[in-house]
Order: sequence, then C-alpha cells, then structure tokens
Amino acid sequence: MIQVKIDPRILEACPECRIGLIRATVVNEPTSDELWAKIEEAAEDIKRRYELLEINQRPAIAGTRHLYKALGKDPSRYRVASEALCRRIIRGLGIYRLTTLIDVVNLVSIKSGYAISGLDADRIVGDTLTMSVGTHDDVYNGIGRGLLNIEGMPVYRDAAGPIATPTSDEERTKFTEQTVTAQININAFASEMPIEEATHWMAQLLEKYASATNVETAIYDPNK
Repeated sequence: MIQVKIDPRILEACPECRIGLIRATVVNEPTSDELWAKIEEAAEDIKRRYELLEINQRPAIAGTRHLYKALGKDPSRYRVASEALCRRIIRGLGIYRLTTLIDVVNLVSIKSGYAISGLDADRIVGDTLTMSVGTHDDVYNGIGRGLLNIEGMPVYRDAAGPIATPTSDEERTKFTEQTVTAQININAFASEMPIEEATHWMAQLLEKYASATNVETAIYDPNK
C-alpha cells in the first residue's frame, strides 16, 4: 500500500480529514450494462433528493468546499468533482459512460459525496503521496481541462509533481484502458457515508466489475 502524508496546513484547516485507500490489480474494460444501471439508479436518487442549490450542502461536499475556502480557493469557481457531477445530474445534462474504473469511482462519488482520486498506480513515481497545498508555480493538466490553476487547492504529489486534486485528477496518472493497477483515494474532509463503508464498497465494486485481485484497503487517519 502506498504511503500518505498530509501537510500540516491542511490538517489545521480540516483536522477531521480521513482518506480511504484502495489498491488492486484490475481489468479496465468498457462499463457493463449492470454497472451503468447502478449509476443511473444513483443519479435518479440524487434528482429526487436535491435541488440544484442544495447539493453543496451535502456534508462531504460542504466539508471539501470549506477546506478550499480555508486555503484561499473559490469552490464555486473551481468546483469539487463530486459536486460538479451531481450538478450535471440535477440539471439533466447526463453523465458520460466511460470505462469500468472511471464509472466505479463516479458511482461511489455520487452516493457518498466524496471527491475521489482515481490513479494508475504504475504511473505514480515513488512510494509516497503527499497532500499539500497547490502553488502558483505548479503546472497541472487536469483531465479534459487543460492547464488548471491549482493554487490554494489540496493536491496529492508524487516524487515527480502534482497528480490529483478534489477538482480534477492529472493527465499523467489518469485511468486508461491499459491500466492494470489502480490506486484509489477516497477523500473525506467531512463525514457523510462512513469512510470504512465507502472504502469497503469500492473494493467490492472493483472485484465485481473490474475483476480485481490483490486488493488492499486501509484508512489513513492522521490523528492516529
């Protein structure tokens, strides 16, 4: 399992931060009809439960937005990925059907409210991820977004640079059809679905839909 460290500035702003960690050998194929049906069911539930202006009050989303504000980032301009996904659903814009790994992450994100980092573990440099605060000098290519200003965002860094934020993961370590080892970090900056439950469910989904083997899970709690 990869090692995780968190910058004291983030812990000062969010002392209750916990991270669910999942690592597994996987097969990343087009999303099955069964998995897609679960995503559509989760989307319908979001439509029933929330109005557009209420979605940012979900505890997991609100907690991440609070952290952004504490670090000096505008969460309404740089939306948390889980919030952006739920907003698309509520607005009737639909969500994209992609590959198993991406859609498993999306399913858990929709249901839990957590921003989740989905990384190709074989593209991570080194054995440690450090969550620190983005700077003006960081060069960061968000997936499908081009250059993204991550100054003031919580950001995971490997030995080669920044690779994941709650707004968007980086192109360098994104899931592709060639991904065979997944590293998934469930970022709980406030509690909604119990992080142990979300982590266990993610592992189950990977086993069922991505033929996952060698599955490892852990909960990183900086207070322990």
